[in-house]
Formats: sequence, C-alpha cells, structure tokens
Amino acid sequence: MMNEETVRELLGQLKDPFLHKTLAETSGITGVTIKPEKKHVSVKIAIAKINTAEQMGLQTQVVDALKGAGADSVGIRFEELPAEVLEQFRGKVTESEAQDLLSPLNDVEFISIASGKGGVGKSTVSVNLAVALARLGKKVGLIDADIYGFSVPDMMGVTDLPVVRGDRIIPVERLGVKVISMGFFVEDNAPVVWRGPMLGKALDQFFRDVEWGDLDYLFLDLPPGTGDVALDIHQMIPTSKEIVVTTPHPTAAFVAARAGAMALQTDHELLGVIENMSWFESKTSGEREFVFGQGGGVKLAEELRTELLGQIPLGQPDWDEEDFAPSVYAEDHPIGKIYMDIAENIIKKTTKQ
Repeated sequence: MMNEETVRELLGQLKDPFLHKTLAETSGITGVTIKPEKKHVSVKIAIAKINTAEQMGLQTQVVDALKGAGADSVGIRFEELPAEVLEQFRGKVTESEAQDLLSPLNDVEFISIASGKGGVGKSTVSVNLAVALARLGKKVGLIDADIYGFSVPDMMGVTDLPVVRGDRIIPVERLGVKVISMGFFVEDNAPVVWRGPMLGKALDQFFRDVEWGDLDYLFLDLPPGTGDVALDIHQMIPTSKEIVVTTPHPTAAFVAARAGAMALQTDHELLGVIENMSWFESKTSGEREFVFGQGGGVKLAEELRTELLGQIPLGQPDWDEEDFAPSVYAEDHPIGKIYMDIAENIIKKTTKQ
C-alpha cells in the first residue's frame, strides 16, 4: 500500500484546471489520510474554483491515479485556494507556456490597443483599425479582451454567435474581421463577476481554442488601465506590438503613460499613440473647437519616445438599419479616411507588408 509521500508525488503532477499549474506548485494537496487495512486513501485538494465541470475532470484524474497505484477506494474533498495563493499564481505564464499557447498563431502580428483609463474611445479605435486593415486586403482578427467592459460586438453590429465544431470555436466574421468576445458568452448583457483565474481561462481559450485560420494581424482590445487582467494579457503575448489611445486632455495623457510604461516593462514594442476626440469641427463654419483641450497626444508620444500615429476628431459614423455597425466609419467618411491612413502606416511599421 502506498504512503503519504507516494500520494503527494502522484497527485502533485496533476494540474489545477484554472491556474494551469501543478498541484505541487500551488501546494494544492492540503491533506492526505491513508487506511492501509482498507486500501483507502482520502485527500483534500485546494484549487482556484470549486463546484465546476473542471473540478469533476480533476476528480476523475485523482481517482484514476490513486486506484492505478493500488487504492481500492478514494475519498476527495475539494476546497478553494486562499486568495493570497491565487494572486501569487495568477497571470504567471512561463515563456514555454506562452509559446505553446500561441503556437497556432506564430506568423500573426499581434497589435494590442491600450489606454490608461476608460472612456477615451479605445474600443472604437480597435474596431476601426481592424476594419481599415481588412479593407486594405489584410486578414484580420479581433479579440475583445476587455473582459469586464466588452463592447466590440455591439460596435460592429454583430448579430451572429460563434459556432462550436468539435472542440474548436469558430469566430464570427463581420466587415472582413474575425471577432471573438466575452459578450458572446454571457446572457442579456449580464455583468462578468468572475474571479481572476476564471478570466485567465477565458483569455486562454480565446487564443488556444478559437479557429482563427490564416491571419496577418490579430488585434486585442485590452482592458483600460494597468490592472491584473491587462497584465495577464501582456504576459500571455510577449511579442505584441502596442498602440496607446488617449484624448487631448493632459490628465488623460498622464494616466495613459502608465499603460505605455506597462508595455515597455513587459517588452512590448510601442507602435505609437493615437489621440482620439482631438477636436469638433462645425459642419456649417468648418471651425474647430478643441473640446477636451490640446496637446495630450503629442505630449504622451514624446514621453513614451514614440510616434503620434494620428489625431481623430469627434464625429458620428453614417449607418442604416440594413447594414448596422454603429461605431464603424465608412471608408470614404472623413474620419474613415484617417483610420485608413493610420492602417497604412501600421503596415509600413510591421512585418506584414
């Protein structure tokens, strides 16, 4: 009959289904009791989240491992890992894990769209740049990685849902862009109240389980700020290039500098800065009003030692009920032309020329 050391060695190789770390790494085997006369083994196991389908899968692995080693019966009690342990392991992706995660996308140019705070139009910029590159003949995907504030499907007028074929998720294609979003997997615009490890698993699936096919560019609409989810994504995709979005207001630019600093600290290459809501131009007089001030984008680009890719004025796309995409500018719209110019610049600055 096995002893406690053998049990811990056997089960320590199994992985927490949410953290993707072994139980030995997470100290997830919190108790072992052996009754040799009955060939019975009881274990207490701590994982990131209990009462899930993933827990049932791990339970089966535990039973198979112990019975395969000679136990006649097995008892298992699951509990959640302490918060401090979760924080320790969240988002820590090794280089080999990142390579494995992104191996189907080795030839793709990743472009992350970041901002220091919400409300600066980061998602609008993400959507319109992705569409602009598609109009230029590029094969483009877009991950709505703003898990808590997903908005891309509504912005693009997406009405279909992804299709699941076997163990693969087929993204929705709209305006030439393949799209995946947390918004596809919640009901009735429900708020996402998941804990960190669950969010990490969702992002992992967006990379690993989605059938992206042949892509030139994969855009990531990041969560605003420099929080845990944004950091997790930076660690998942070590080769991404990044664009920082700000408004002309000095405070917005000051906060956006933190997002740029995170990119540099995680070895992401800054493609440049986009200043959104730069001015309002009157249709009658043609005069510009600088509603949110001036100079924020220029100052931020100088601080981050990168390029100001473009200034986008306040405006409203033209749309109709037949082809509803309320945040996408037409190619011949004045603002749509600005996005096309920025997209052409992106092509020049990347390998997908």
